[in-house]
Amino acid sequence: MKQFNEFIPLIVFFAIYKMYDIYAATAALIAVTACTVLFSWFKYRKVEKMQLITFAMVSVFGGITLFTQDPSFIKWKVTVIYCLFSIVLLVSQYAFKQNILKKMLGKEMVLPEFVWSRVNTAWAMFFFALAGLNHYIAFNMSEELWVDFKVFGVLGIMLAFTILTVVYLYRYMPKENSDNK
Repeated sequence: MKQFNEFIPLIVFFAIYKMYDIYAATAALIAVTACTVLFSWFKYRKVEKMQLITFAMVSVFGGITLFTQDPSFIKWKVTVIYCLFSIVLLVSQYAFKQNILKKMLGKEMVLPEFVWSRVNTAWAMFFFALAGLNHYIAFNMSEELWVDFKVFGVLGIMLAFTILTVVYLYRYMPKENSDNK
């Protein structure tokens, strides 16, 4: 349910964009993102840090977009968020010796340290590449193509990279002893 709530603002953004324009979609994105933060607070009595950061970024970049009537700012938000993800993953691992992915998934998976390090670095590079791709599409292609990419392209690329990550992790998962033959 939590993961679905994270997609609701994106779905609303897409639907409102297709019915109206980037400005109505941006206003809806801000409002629905605020609603998902409030929903998380009332339902779980906590709001994830990334959800708050995303809400702040949506509010700032979306607000500037609406105030200036310049869609460049909402396009930049996506690039900035992916760069932040990349930086957080790298800085936490190399400066603070804290692997965020291991912290998130380490309870469910026991893996060698070098595997966690590789996966964390791979995701950091992935987010950096995704930021570059978003920037290229946002400022070199049509607005409609960018919206389609933001909603469907990023989702597809992330799903593919997640599958590749799972395949890589599976190689290092402890094998169950099957003595019951």
